[in-house]
Amino acid sequence: MSHLVVRRLLIDLDTPLPRHWNGGDAFRTAFFNALSFSFPAGEQFFIDALRLGLNDAPAALRARFDDEVRGFIGQEATHRRIHERFNAHLAAQGLVNRWEGRILRRRRRLEGVDARIWVGVTAATEHFTAFLAEYLLAQPSALAGAEPRLRDLWLWHASEESEHRSTAFDLYRALGGSERWRRRLFLVVSMHFVADLARQTLANLWRDGSFRRPATWASGWRLLFARGGLVRECLGPWWAYWRHDFHPSLQGGQAGAGWLADHAALAPPVTAGRGPA
Repeated sequence: MSHLVVRRLLIDLDTPLPRHWNGGDAFRTAFFNALSFSFPAGEQFFIDALRLGLNDAPAALRARFDDEVRGFIGQEATHRRIHERFNAHLAAQGLVNRWEGRILRRRRRLEGVDARIWVGVTAATEHFTAFLAEYLLAQPSALAGAEPRLRDLWLWHASEESEHRSTAFDLYRALGGSERWRRRLFLVVSMHFVADLARQTLANLWRDGSFRRPATWASGWRLLFARGGLVRECLGPWWAYWRHDFHPSLQGGQAGAGWLADHAALAPPVTAGRGPA
């Protein structure tokens, strides 16, 4: 089992964000803003899913996973709070979070469903966040020109997502989750995630006034489809989840570990007796 460290991110989130904070690029800014809009409700779902799964587990399994799940929850709770503060700036700019409502509606449909489904949905979504994190850590162009404090925010989040990439997957397997349902849930999560990310990005661009500008779509093409773009680079890791021998630990993690080690002063461990920031 992994020991997951809960950290405090020491950056300024009081100063308002520039409208196009990601290097002056409207598309890249709208894309990352869309992701941020999903995080508070999404991270809370992950927290509740692993708590539910652990509560339903036999005593021996609870003892095996307790420390790792506590660390996972601490990290995700910190991500949720940081992105709530980030999203407050987006709301002040006039952006509207539609993705969160869809997450909450789907969550209500899962009330009373087997805990393994909750954990399986979390494992599938965590695979998405993990390979997106690996892309972000490997491709400086995705955050080129961003304010250092905001670049650090996204790379810290990516590094911790990479760090706890196996927790939900391992718990799902330990709870007896089937391979058939693992793949089925991944297909459903994939369709929702891609559709929701696209819808929220387009909505952000429309409200921002950048929707009709040719430069916006040229940037979108570069980020998503050009050589080294997100779709090309992430297709392989996405397919890997369908393999019988798949495990998240085989999909990287070194870049995130290196970033956290190099930025220990920026994201120090939470002091004993204090909750996550």
